[in-house]
Amino acid sequence: MILTKDPEAGFTLIELMIVVAIIGILAVTAIPFYGKYVMKTQINRVVGEVGGYRSAFENQVHRSDTVTNADLGYEPSKLTTGSFSVDIAVANIDGSGHIEVTIGGEAHPKIKGVIIRLQRSLMGEWQCLVDPSAASLWQADYMPKGCSEV
Repeated sequence: MILTKDPEAGFTLIELMIVVAIIGILAVTAIPFYGKYVMKTQINRVVGEVGGYRSAFENQVHRSDTVTNADLGYEPSKLTTGSFSVDIAVANIDGSGHIEVTIGGEAHPKIKGVIIRLQRSLMGEWQCLVDPSAASLWQADYMPKGCSEV
């Protein structure tokens, strides 16, 4: 038995309008969640990139040396405003110090200007600090796990 489609069969205008309305409702609810996801992912990526420089920082501190971008193996990120000519790390004589970058570049406009700082204590403990004061649309939801606001 061969089934043939009736040439007059198809979707009615009402059915098509219902499908379009459902897709519209889904889009309206999903787009804000997607935007938050993108921002959180970008912030977490920057924290991860900066965290990758901690071991090189530790090596320099144990040698009692200064810490330059070359010492860290620093490569400017597309998500930060950093350049190779401006050092992102500061090592103090007492062994404390920090690595700090500002989010910018190709990052989402709502998080541009946020400062990510990994701070080393005298005892060698690291703390993640976030300064969102330059991002007027900052939301607490964007804060990465393990970090605290300055």
